[in-house]
Amino acid sequence: MFQGSSALTLDAKGRMSIPARYRDVLLADEQGRLTLTRHLDGCLMLYPRSTWEVKREQIAALPATARGLQRLLLGSAQDVDMDGAGRILVAPELRQAAGLMRDVMLLGLGSNFELWDRAQWEARSLDDANKVDPAILAQFSF
Repeated sequence: MFQGSSALTLDAKGRMSIPARYRDVLLADEQGRLTLTRHLDGCLMLYPRSTWEVKREQIAALPATARGLQRLLLGSAQDVDMDGAGRILVAPELRQAAGLMRDVMLLGLGSNFELWDRAQWEARSLDDANKVDPAILAQFSF
């Protein structure tokens, strides 16, 4: 279960270090094998490979009316492997699609992660907080 946020930096080659608190689990459970793809919200999604393989089958099984979503998710998916330093390479086309420059945020969302440009994430998180559905809040206590 991945949770929390990490402020990270992409290096000049587009590599990003996976935080140590996730790295050990991903190496032990997934041998450092991950998959990156685009998200409808403009960020990237990062999946442990075994989780992605299940998602990939679900996406591929969608009806023909979901062809655009299949193109976005499957057509953008790239398998990545952590290197010896615990880094992954974010391909140039994925960096461009998500507007990732240097400063990024990695958000743990349970079974996967989202990867955002830090400035976009800050704006988006404020917007998201202002759009919380009161009916959802009524079903949840802090």
